[in-house]
Amino acid sequence: MFKALRRKAPPPVVEQRNILLSGKEVSYTLKRSGYRRSIGLRIDDRGLTVNAPLRASEKWLHSVLLDKADWVVDKLDTWESKRAPPIEWADGARIPFRGEEFILQLTQKKRGAVAQLHGGVLQVPVGIDAEAAAIGKSVTHWYRIEALQVFRECAEHFASQMNVSPREIKLSTARTQWGSCTVQGVVRLNWQLVKMPLHLIDYVVVHELAHLVEMNHSPAFWQVVERACPDYRQCRAELRSCGVAE
Repeated sequence: MFKALRRKAPPPVVEQRNILLSGKEVSYTLKRSGYRRSIGLRIDDRGLTVNAPLRASEKWLHSVLLDKADWVVDKLDTWESKRAPPIEWADGARIPFRGEEFILQLTQKKRGAVAQLHGGVLQVPVGIDAEAAAIGKSVTHWYRIEALQVFRECAEHFASQMNVSPREIKLSTARTQWGSCTVQGVVRLNWQLVKMPLHLIDYVVVHELAHLVEMNHSPAFWQVVERACPDYRQCRAELRSCGVAE
């Protein structure tokens, strides 16, 4: 007997669209997929994404969006209010680091030199007339170096308490997650987490390490988290207010 070959669904078709919802023009991403049987709406820091079946009619799409118009606009406004104002990459700008604010100070350009923190000032060796892109690149590089060090120290501290041994701590650039953990024991943490207060960094690290005990979000998992981080509920609420998932 011949085994029937399973056909692969075609890749998703992606479009950028605009629609008027509750008096507000909304841009959204439409993703059509052969695997879907219903229309789903998702809102995150990238805005509205509409996931629909490959052959969903325009009438169906339009009716779903109009039916959810108030919800969509409300959620988009909530995300916008949570969004931190962009950093102005210039001398004297304030940047967040471990829950505090530090002042940028542009210093003489030195090839291969890395930004350094001195007291409440982050000295950035890109030249006093540097363009915003160069300043941002240098500060981001510094953030990533500091983030990896902070995360590794934090993971080492809690791993001994929780009796777990992560295989590796890596940085992540995920847009909608603070952290993740693989079954192989690799913990990835969003480098932007280093801007947050230390107690929130601790919580995210504990959360991911707890997956080395329970690879789920069962009651047993949360018990593991609570033993290392008793105020985890408050920390979760604070992180949600920042608009990014754990």
